[in-house]
Amino acid sequence: MAQALPASTPDAAVPGAVTQAEGAAMLRAVFNLFRLWGVDDGQARVLLGQPSPSTFYRWKRGDIGSLPSDLLWRLGDLMGIHKALRYLFMEPERAYAWVAKPNAAFHGKSALQRMLAGAPSDLTAVRNYLDAERGGW
Repeated sequence: MAQALPASTPDAAVPGAVTQAEGAAMLRAVFNLFRLWGVDDGQARVLLGQPSPSTFYRWKRGDIGSLPSDLLWRLGDLMGIHKALRYLFMEPERAYAWVAKPNAAFHGKSALQRMLAGAPSDLTAVRNYLDAERGGW
């Protein structure tokens, strides 16, 4: 069985990897973001990669522990989506509401509906769209 990495050490195999402590902070921020987006617990589980209900509610309570790398990737995309929306919209309420509004870029569906398809690539597609809209980095 592999040993867990210390909370302050990034994965040495991945340059610039997110530490477990940073991942925990991102997860707490994403739970707040879900509240602002009006995402329910079932939708949140899909966006987080379908963790078991017990794991999901443990995370939601703040008992986070070690996070898998695929979740860290999803959290990075979700935070990137939030960042892009904050750049694109001066009023935070408009940014939060955008996620649920129909969008021609997603064939008339909302960004949330696209993300709820569940694959990591669906989150990345929304993030890439927003990054392109704001002019990238």
